[in-house]
Parts: sequence; structure tokens; C-alpha cells
Amino acid sequence: MASNKENRIERESASQFPLGKRNFILMGASALLIVIGFLLMLGGSSTEVQFNPDIFSARRIVVGPTIAFLGFIALGVSIILRPGKKSEETTDSNK
Repeated sequence: MASNKENRIERESASQFPLGKRNFILMGASALLIVIGFLLMLGGSSTEVQFNPDIFSARRIVVGPTIAFLGFIALGVSIILRPGKKSEETTDSNK
């Protein structure tokens, strides 16, 4: 029979995690940019009875998609960035 020590699951240290706190903060900000971009693209549509010229506004055609696209790019960058070890680097430079 195996002892209790052998059955214990080893926990990973914070340095072994693939993403750090900075990555998650950047991913949240990127997701917020994507949502803002999609919200800027929202609006009323044209019907058979009445034409709505707002469907061709710069906000809906240029600004909204650009902000959403930048959010998707930022999301990719925030995933690719390595988690920082700033706390260790700053203590080493202070010595």
C-alpha cells in the first residue's frame, strides 16, 4: 500500500504557470476593446419603408471595426508575451 506522501499531488510554483497576472490583465483589456468595437458597430438598420443613412457612418464602418481589430491583435500579443519576473529582476538590480 502506498504511503500518504506518495499520493500527494505536487503544486506548480507561480514561475511554472504559462501565463502571469500581467497576461490576464492584458487579455481582459483586449476583450474590453473587442466589445467596445462591436458596440460601436451597432445601430438601426434600413427597412423597406425608410432608408437609414446612418448605416454608412464612419463610426460603424471604420472606427468600430478598427477598434475590434486592434483588440484581437492585442489579445494575441497578450497571450504571446512571457510572464514577467519583475519582482526578481528589481531585487537583483537593487543589490
